[in-house]
Amino acid sequence: MKLNWSDVTPEVDYLSRRSFIAAGMAALATPALGLSGAPSGFSTDEAPNSFEEITNYNNFYEFGTGKTDPANYSGSLKTSPWSVTIDGLVERPGSYGVEDLAPESALEERIYRLRCVEAWSMVIPWLGVPLASILAKAGVRPGAKYVAFRTLEDPEQMPGQHARVIDWPYREGLRLDEAMHPLTIMATGLYGRVLPNQNGAPIRLVVPWKYGFKSIKSIVSITLTDRQPETSWEMLQPNEYGFYANVNPQVDHPRWSQATERRVGAGLLAGRQETLMFNGYADQVAGLYAGMDLAKHY
Repeated sequence: MKLNWSDVTPEVDYLSRRSFIAAGMAALATPALGLSGAPSGFSTDEAPNSFEEITNYNNFYEFGTGKTDPANYSGSLKTSPWSVTIDGLVERPGSYGVEDLAPESALEERIYRLRCVEAWSMVIPWLGVPLASILAKAGVRPGAKYVAFRTLEDPEQMPGQHARVIDWPYREGLRLDEAMHPLTIMATGLYGRVLPNQNGAPIRLVVPWKYGFKSIKSIVSITLTDRQPETSWEMLQPNEYGFYANVNPQVDHPRWSQATERRVGAGLLAGRQETLMFNGYADQVAGLYAGMDLAKHY
């Protein structure tokens, strides 16, 4: 049975009164968004992680490499006004406001699994719009085969960029058919509220069948191109991080197994759970990779 938004808060608050209070205090600090329409049929029926877990255990190297660094140091990021440049092979290139790309009236709930390449996982209730709807606003021209994304580069707002951990700005990319898939969304909120800075405010990509590093945060540009774009982790360590980054328990990272994962917040006695092919979305997306060697195209 699928979750409705009315079900979400009780699901995450079942652990204890302490976690209930912490989640509530965090939520009060974040403005609410309006919801419209029925829940999405794409949502998982797994119980979401708590707001506190989702917003305090993050990889966002622009604010530091520690899991709590994004929550501690992202308050300096100014997320409004914010625009996204859409260019390349599009009919209507230009600078688009987040409110135009993802108006509140169009937001959908998507309760998705998130699987990190580091072998931990969460379940997150996002708010967003299909990326396909955003690309439709710009008008995809014939010849476009890939979509390239870039994160803001501003060390004054993103202090982690003072360290050359990677070659800033952060870059990511998808094949056009991946970008147009109905599971692929651009998120502007979670738990019915405006997306917190540490989770990629004000607008981020979410591709639930790929490892989390593909879901680029705080996006400032989207480029349609006929060439496979460079991506940050592939540029840094191509033998470890490929362009596709599909969740695949049969293909290990060179330094650890991908066969199992640790669910954040599950507790010390919960053990590990088996990782699902394409993070459990194989029925929807396996056809995108028919005939491909997924060990080669990792």
